[in-house]
Amino acid sequence: MIILGVDPGSQICGYGLLDVDKLRINAAGCGVIESTGGTLGERLSHIYNEFTRIITLHQPELAAVETIFYGKNMNAAFTLGHARGAIILALAQQDIKIFEYSPREIKKSVVGNGSASKEQVAYMVQKILNLEFDARTRDATDALAAALCLHNKVKFAVAGLGSSN
Repeated sequence: MIILGVDPGSQICGYGLLDVDKLRINAAGCGVIESTGGTLGERLSHIYNEFTRIITLHQPELAAVETIFYGKNMNAAFTLGHARGAIILALAQQDIKIFEYSPREIKKSVVGNGSASKEQVAYMVQKILNLEFDARTRDATDALAAALCLHNKVKFAVAGLGSSN
């Protein structure tokens, strides 16, 4: 089973893919989609097209998309919402089951602490998946963390220890 994790952004979107085979989890790829410059419509079109390409190439069965973090800048939150909409549309058009998790829920699932720093999340993702990242790939690391969160939820739901959503 392939799980796609998404760390949405209006300028940089992270994505991470997990290949899950029973108890074995492997990173199947990760990266970022940069959509800087141009109008909002052009950036959203680019995000949509790139996620459609990734979905077509890797054929994920499930997707975990991080919800919006409400900061002080409402305009940024609205723009992020538009980016999430483009991503969710790309997923929905391919009939991929979508799960949404808050940043706090993702951090708690991967690190054990919902207030963990980005560095702590990156460290745990690296240890769990036995990978090396640098600071430029934080958005991809966050996306892999979202995918790991979904994997943990599904794993515990199958074991009868919780729900998958």
